[in-house]
Amino acid sequence: MAEKIKILYIDDEPDNLIGFKASFRFDYQVYIAENVAEAYLHLEKNSDIRIVFCDQRMPDQTGVEFFDDLRSQYPSVVRILLTAYTDVESIIDAINKGNIFRFVKKPWAEIDIISAIEEANKFFISNYMLAVKHDELQKAYSELDKFAYSVSHDIRGPLSGILGAINVARVTDDVEGMKEVLGMMEKSLENLDNYIVNMHEYHSLQRGELKIKEIDFKEIASGLKNIYQVIAETRNISFILKIDQSEPFYNDEAPIQLILNNLLSNAFKYQEKGKSDKVVELSIEVNKEQATFQISDNGIGILRNHINEIFNLFYRATSQSTGSGFGLYNVKSAILKLNGHIEVSSVLNKGTTFKVIIPSK
Repeated sequence: MAEKIKILYIDDEPDNLIGFKASFRFDYQVYIAENVAEAYLHLEKNSDIRIVFCDQRMPDQTGVEFFDDLRSQYPSVVRILLTAYTDVESIIDAINKGNIFRFVKKPWAEIDIISAIEEANKFFISNYMLAVKHDELQKAYSELDKFAYSVSHDIRGPLSGILGAINVARVTDDVEGMKEVLGMMEKSLENLDNYIVNMHEYHSLQRGELKIKEIDFKEIASGLKNIYQVIAETRNISFILKIDQSEPFYNDEAPIQLILNNLLSNAFKYQEKGKSDKVVELSIEVNKEQATFQISDNGIGILRNHINEIFNLFYRATSQSTGSGFGLYNVKSAILKLNGHIEVSSVLNKGTTFKVIIPSK
């Protein structure tokens, strides 16, 4: 059953208040007030009141004056003035100033009040949806502005590195020195390539449709092991894989690969330098029509006040980060697209654990 529209009626004549509430209480949630002070009490207690009717000839404040004040305090409330034809100048003034949506003549007829409520409610809903879209547009504009700035900044970094290396190479005759310069250029190009890949993943997540298929997590784990085993060995990191899948699982494999790859990449990247017992562990468990991934490391960890921010676009939680700021944002976007959720626990200088739960489609 739909919730009743909430309406406030203000009139200094008790008989009018009783008559209004008796006529419309079955179809609407009606609040009544004999004066402006009482009206504001109702509005403070019921922020979801959509429509306010007010008599023009009130003893403490006219209806037009009340609506003028109300507009600044409760701008979304639709305001309807009840008045006699003798107050036509006040009506015109109130309409021109935008203080009222419409007026209803007194004595009012039920059909006129119902018509006014229906139109006012449509107006309220339209304005509400417009406000929501405006907020979404502002958010999108802010993100686009940040995106444009970050793209230009993060692409310029690797390119500047390459240009600097070229300038060094021009005055270098030593073969070993040239190899070092080529290594610098290679690192810059790798950073640039990684940034472009992340942007591609970002675009794919925003635009692409899900492609559901049966997923074999043992096969996915085998591929991840091939990718990260060399890194593990060269950096002296113990890489542990645990897979428990005894039933079929269906979803889009590409976002799942993105989630696991990004989280593992971070787990290997943010290890404490010089530590002897570095560990990265990935466990995947499939049961009860869902898959649970847990990626743990004993690396540098994340400050508690950064945990709520790490999934924001372009956010970097540590000065050790050389990434694009896309990675965890893409992870969060992929998880939302798959109707999953993620939990993070971390202790500074002791490590981080990401737990992801994805439902089977």
